[in-house]
Amino acid sequence: MSRKRKISERKRSSSLWLLAGLIVLVLVVVFVAGQALRRNNASAAGDSSAKQADAPSLPMEVTVSDAAQMRADGALMIDVREQSEWDEFHMPDARLIPLAQLENRVDDLPKDRDIVVVCRSGNRSQQGRDILLQAGFTRVTSMSGGMNDWKANGFPTVTGP
Repeated sequence: MSRKRKISERKRSSSLWLLAGLIVLVLVVVFVAGQALRRNNASAAGDSSAKQADAPSLPMEVTVSDAAQMRADGALMIDVREQSEWDEFHMPDARLIPLAQLENRVDDLPKDRDIVVVCRSGNRSQQGRDILLQAGFTRVTSMSGGMNDWKANGFPTVTGP
């Protein structure tokens, strides 16, 4: 093979590598620009999934006093006790969903609202919170101390079904 031919092949090889590098660079720029455009379109359109992702997550557990404030601020209170416990006393405006039924009723609950899970003493509410977290809820917490502490601290209760 002649010297000129070898030099020509090296130049061609170098040119191909340069061209490949430019193509990769253009693809990266297009990808990054597309991602930025999608983010801008989502926020401009008020995309609810983008809003939910931006919503602050709640602590895993809150005190009775914090739960009372969250309730006053509009949080949904989910009581995971059994019907007989609920009938003894419960929180006004709470929703009864016994723990054994919760997993099958997650579609009945809003994902765009704070949820506080409560029980008698705080153990089942942690399980309920975890069920909701596994179902994709991000704005959920459990109340420590349960309804026993709620009542002992003088917060409002209702008796009967």
